[in-house]
Amino acid sequence: MRKIIIILLCIGVIFAQNNYPIVLIHGFMGWGEDEMGGYNYWGGREDYSQMLRDQGHTVFTVSVGPVSSNWDRAIEVYTQLKGGQVDYGLAHAEKFNIIQKPELKSFEALYPEWDGNHPVHLVGHSMGGQTARMLQYLLTQEIGDSKKTDKLEKSELLGQSQLNWIRSITSISTPHNGTTLADVVSKTIPFVQYFVGLAGVVGTQIYDFDLEQWSFSRGKDETWAGYVKRMRTHEAWATKNISSWDLSIVGAQELNSYLLADPDVYYFSISTSTTEKNENSPNHYPIEGTSLLTRSRSKIIGSRVGYWADGVATDSTWFENDGVVNTISMAGPTTGTNGADPIVSYDENEFLISGQWYTLGPIQIDHWNIIGHLGDDITHKIAKNVLTNQAIRLKELPPF
Repeated sequence: MRKIIIILLCIGVIFAQNNYPIVLIHGFMGWGEDEMGGYNYWGGREDYSQMLRDQGHTVFTVSVGPVSSNWDRAIEVYTQLKGGQVDYGLAHAEKFNIIQKPELKSFEALYPEWDGNHPVHLVGHSMGGQTARMLQYLLTQEIGDSKKTDKLEKSELLGQSQLNWIRSITSISTPHNGTTLADVVSKTIPFVQYFVGLAGVVGTQIYDFDLEQWSFSRGKDETWAGYVKRMRTHEAWATKNISSWDLSIVGAQELNSYLLADPDVYYFSISTSTTEKNENSPNHYPIEGTSLLTRSRSKIIGSRVGYWADGVATDSTWFENDGVVNTISMAGPTTGTNGADPIVSYDENEFLISGQWYTLGPIQIDHWNIIGHLGDDITHKIAKNVLTNQAIRLKELPPF
């Protein structure tokens, strides 16, 4: 009888499915569904979020600060799903001299039912993968409101522990261990070039850097060029509460020291690459078909050295990249003071367990092709298949 019960339990796990919603989190310089006219972050000229809905999935897309820190972005994801006033936390606001509760950052709930009985799957592209991990951390911690007191934050997110709200986290082309392009991104204009070229087609009046917490907003008659210039010279860039720090090798290393894999969450990472090794050197160069907007940066990363907090340099294993992120950085967090998260290659024939990363790839496609930008019919088909197949995997995970 005992053997029969065990067999029945195993069969139940194998065939268990869930109907938890998928939440799509955009990356650095990204935007929400209604912020770029008919051009989608997830899909470009197509709408991948609607594609997933048509396939039977419940999907929400969020719009968070495109250059904000993962802390700020994670809180914005939470507030957009649950609804209400953004609260970055008293201690965080005091530390970085930002507005704790920006007046204009108040949202109608996308998924007010979200709680431990109604969890979600988080899917993040690029920096969005880091943001998903930060949100999981903030949900499960009780954050104090100041170093001078033992009082907890008053927000529902920061002031209490909320378990089982996230069933899985999927990262796509995410710099879990940082990218050697990060300092180029913050100090020069390549990170703006891609977007400006895109915005010039669909208009720039509807895009916002969402930095109201820094008292930064676009003037009524301000030109796009002026707006970008002010943003690039803003004081926020000199702090750790900004994307450039979190995307750097040292910043990601700091995040990895406390954004640890949760034993109750399933983790997936999808890696991408658009380079190959040169026969006569360890350097990597863009493969044929790499877009012009990606080609120059992929070549830079293909020979670029970065440094961790102790001054140790990266080696040639960091040269392979997708034009924005080093491929070796995408599999999962490995550089924290507590050591690497468990990371294994995904095998569709193996039974999945929570608390470790299942990595897929690298897929021969660049950082933007994987979400439907810049490519051709072939890359678009690959991108759609990747997202479709991952959504199926998520649905097949056992429910809490």
